[in-house]
Parts: sequence; structure tokens; C-alpha cells
Amino acid sequence: MFRILLSALLITLLGIPAHAQTAEQPTGTISVTESASQDAAIATRIRTILSELEGYEDVTVSVASGIVTLRGTTLDALTAETLNELTGRIEGVVAIRNNVTETTDVARRLNPALERFEKRLYDLVTRLPLLLIALAAFLIVVFFGIVLARLRYPWDRFAPNAFIADIYRQIIRLVFVIAGIVISLDILNATALLSTILGAAGIIGLAIGFAVKDTVENFIASVMLSIRQPFRPNDAVEINGDEGKVIRLTSRATILLSYDGNHIRIPNATVFKSRIVNYSINAERRFVFDIGIAPSADMARAIQIAQTTLKELPFVLKSPAPDVWIEGVGDSTLTLRLVGWIDQRTTSLTAGRGEAIRLAVAALAEAEVDMPEPTYRLINSGVTLTEVDAQGPTGAERAPAPRPVPPVQTKALDVQAHAEHELEAIVDEERRDRHNEDLLNRDAQTE
Repeated sequence: MFRILLSALLITLLGIPAHAQTAEQPTGTISVTESASQDAAIATRIRTILSELEGYEDVTVSVASGIVTLRGTTLDALTAETLNELTGRIEGVVAIRNNVTETTDVARRLNPALERFEKRLYDLVTRLPLLLIALAAFLIVVFFGIVLARLRYPWDRFAPNAFIADIYRQIIRLVFVIAGIVISLDILNATALLSTILGAAGIIGLAIGFAVKDTVENFIASVMLSIRQPFRPNDAVEINGDEGKVIRLTSRATILLSYDGNHIRIPNATVFKSRIVNYSINAERRFVFDIGIAPSADMARAIQIAQTTLKELPFVLKSPAPDVWIEGVGDSTLTLRLVGWIDQRTTSLTAGRGEAIRLAVAALAEAEVDMPEPTYRLINSGVTLTEVDAQGPTGAERAPAPRPVPPVQTKALDVQAHAEHELEAIVDEERRDRHNEDLLNRDAQTE
């Protein structure tokens, strides 16, 4: 089987002609007269033309009755095929037999490459002084750009922080590198090469941009956040549902310290696109809570008692003034909503809210304001509510005598922001360890 396949392959290869003999044949009218002098003139003309062209040194030409026969070898097949077009343009050529093949002589094929290498080496040596001048110009321009980028003024003055100043410096270095390349190419009279370089750089940059899209997005978001400064260090913020105190803003992420003492790392791209709630912009902060009142109670009196209780609390601000209103009506309760304002720099929000709830409930209870009772619904009991009420509770079912209620402490407990200050101390300690990575400025204006 192998021999059959090998034989078929050899027959196929041997049957392929070196060149199509009928390709690009002359199409003019054939003369009825035959002239040996014309054949000789055709041959002489073709030989003269081939002698002036490179690559046809080994090609021989013979002409009989206007039929041109070409024999010999060339360096490549394309050069051999070009003979048909060239010969067909000669006046008096009737047909062309192109028997020229591609040479397999190693020395002959290497000689043109060696000649081109020698020519390029010669050109390089002759252009070496010009190349040195172009290189010196490039280095001088780049050196000047590096020195300019290292100056503290004016970049630190114009930039809002060190991160933006470093970006300015990188841009200056890049501009001077490009300027150095342009000047060098202009000295070498090769400015046309610049478009090729820029095109290749654009394609490479586009490919890299798609590959590191998330990184680029975070970097751009870092630049925008460092310029806008939506928060400062130690600000209490809420970002995309996460609450905590701001530790630092890096070139990749925003670091928060949660109220549980955990680090929350949020990518800057997410921070830039999310809703940011900054609780520390204003010192005043409001707390809100609800208290249920029985429908039978005097609501005006209950509202007055609740308002008075909030106003008398020492940690509640007088302005904005606390307020109380009826928020909703239920099946067995009316909901009072109580609001008050504190100075969160000195008062803890959670502790202050808790004390306000305790003292408001105590004041309402002391004033004997009815509170809602739990309501139960009997299903498939077999008795009616009237029968139950008529029978009344038996001795065993009677409720025990009420126990004496201990007096309620009406004095407000300590509600100072001790926990918040301790968290701020932790944040300050962490910022001292890695202050070089922070893009935030304590003195910057926030949005």
C-alpha cells in the first residue's frame, strides 16, 4: 500500500510542469513571411534587455520563426515567470517557450543576501556619525524631561495630592520621550517611521487596554476620587451598603474600618459609581425611634410628654429642635415617631438613641399613658367571647397580684462617643504605618 501511494505521488510531482508554457503569450497578428534577420534582431533585443536586469545572468535566448525559447535558471520562480510578460512585449514574437527554472545552487542564492548585508553595513558605517548625533539629541531631551519631572515645584503646588503630582511627572516624562524620538527621527530624515511606530503603539495599547480593563477602570476612578475627595480620613461613611470609618484611599481601593473592627476593601471603580453617604460632613446627626400607644390614650398629652422628655435630655440639641408626631395607625396601637439631634463629635448615636428610648418610655409610663395590650384571636374554641366574659376567671385562673414596680432612673446615663473615639485612634494608628499609600488629604474640600 505504501509503495502504491509513493508511486502515485511521484507521478503527480513529475507531471507538474515547471511553468505554464501558454501563460501570457503574444496575441498580435502572425506575419506570413519568415525572416532570419528578424529572429536575430528579436534575440539580440531580448539579450540586451536581460543583461541590464538583475537575476537573468544565467538565462539564454534563442528565436526561430518568431518563437522565443528561454532556458536557464533564476533565483526565484517569480523572476522566471516575469520573462513571459517581458518577452511578449517585443515586436515580432509569435510564441514563448519559457523553460527557465528556479536555481538550487546554494552559493548563488546566498550571494544576493550577502551583498545586501554588505550594503546595509556600509550604509550604517557611513551614517554612524549622524546616528550618534541623533542618539545624543534623544538623550539630552529625555534627561531634561527627567530633571523637570523631579522638581517639587510646580507639580506639588498644582496637584491636590501626591498621587496626582506623580501622574503629572509621568506625563512630563512621556512627553519628553516622544519629543526625543521625533527629533532623532527628524535628524535621520526618517520621520515617516514615526507614523508606523505610533500605529503599532496604538494597537498594542488597545490590546493591553482590553486585557486590563478592570485595572484601568480602577486607576481612572482613583484619579477622580483623589481630585474630588468625597470623604476625608476617619469620616463615617456608607458605600454600597458597607458602613465604617475611612482609613485610606489607595490607587486601587478604598479601605474602611467597620464598627466591628474589620477591614472593608472596596474597589475604587465601585466607590466612584456607588451612592456615598458621608455622616461626618455635618456634626449634627438625627436619631429616630417609634413608640406604640394604645388608641384609648390621650394622644395630645402623650405627644407633649414625649416632646418634653426629649427637650430635657442634656445631649439632645436645642437646634434643630426635637419633634414628635403620629406616624401610623394599627389594629390596636398608634405609633408615635420621636426624633432628636445630637452632636456626634461628643455624643454616641447608638447610646444617645438608646437613652432617649428608655427615658421616653419611662416618662409615658409614669404619666400613666396607656400602652397597647396584646390581642389574641380564638379559632374553633367552641365558646363565644360573651360566655367567657360572663363566666369570669376562676380562682385558679385569676391573674396574680401585680408586683411593685421599682422606680425608674430618670437621669440620663453616659452617652459620650467613647467607642467612636477609640475607632478613630485605631484608624490614626493604621494611617501612620502606611501613610505613603494614602491619596486623601485631611485639609481638602469635600463635595
